[in-house]
Amino acid sequence: MEQELQIYIDGKYYPKSEAKVSVYDHGFLYGDGVFEGIRVYNGTVFKLKEHVQRLYASAHAMMLKIPLSQQEMVQAVVDTVRKNQLKDSYVRLVVTRGLGDLGLDPRKCPNATVIVIADRIVLHEGEAKTKGITTLVSWVRRNPVDSTSPEVKSLNYLNSIMAKIEANMSGADEAICLDKNGYVAEGVGENLFIVRNGKISTPPTATGALEGITAKSVTKLAIKLGYEVTVENITPFMLFNADEVFFTGSAAEIVPIRQVNWRQIGNGNRGPVTEKLVDEFHKLTRDPTQGIAVY
Repeated sequence: MEQELQIYIDGKYYPKSEAKVSVYDHGFLYGDGVFEGIRVYNGTVFKLKEHVQRLYASAHAMMLKIPLSQQEMVQAVVDTVRKNQLKDSYVRLVVTRGLGDLGLDPRKCPNATVIVIADRIVLHEGEAKTKGITTLVSWVRRNPVDSTSPEVKSLNYLNSIMAKIEANMSGADEAICLDKNGYVAEGVGENLFIVRNGKISTPPTATGALEGITAKSVTKLAIKLGYEVTVENITPFMLFNADEVFFTGSAAEIVPIRQVNWRQIGNGNRGPVTEKLVDEFHKLTRDPTQGIAVY
């Protein structure tokens, strides 16, 4: 019988079936918290320090004090993966404002709640990674940077959920969100890249997208392979007429897009640039120097 997963909550471990937070936790009541999704490859937590740094940057923007140092948080993740004996897995690291009352005032939440979940996740597997997925440009715009900015990886994902619902209802695999000015921002949980005439472009994160850790890794790989990578505003028209389009993300990794709003992208299959990047990214994820070893 397979052992039940152990979930870290505030320094203690609980079986998955017993892992709970209070209904008065502001993360539950108001989406008041931050999180990271992190991959573990062959016993190495990929880009763990970078994920933890981004978590603390998001928390700082929200004036959310995390009760652990960054090094202690790194250790909590490593210990949780090790305790669950997972060599290839997905980690969800969550920090909420903590237990409070039914009011909004964060001063009523004296202690943040820290949760580490080590489990598995399946997103766009199989043919999706080779043949590509279908997408829909959603009516749901990304929040502007002077609102609940997508630059903060917060627990408030209603914006993404609404876009995902629209994609589901339309029969598309995933949604693409625009910023308030009508330029492409990102997917519901992924960064986006296009390829035109052998050149790679991606939207600026400052207008409504999270600064992706996988996106940074892919950009570095593309430059190393000799491709020109630019950050520029991308319109839906540019999407429709790109040679290749792909998503990047910690959970999704690299996913080619073969269709946008019923318009075929390129030849309708994974393009050569995307294919090279997928191969190089897989090599990178198996490099133990790219993360923190668990075993």
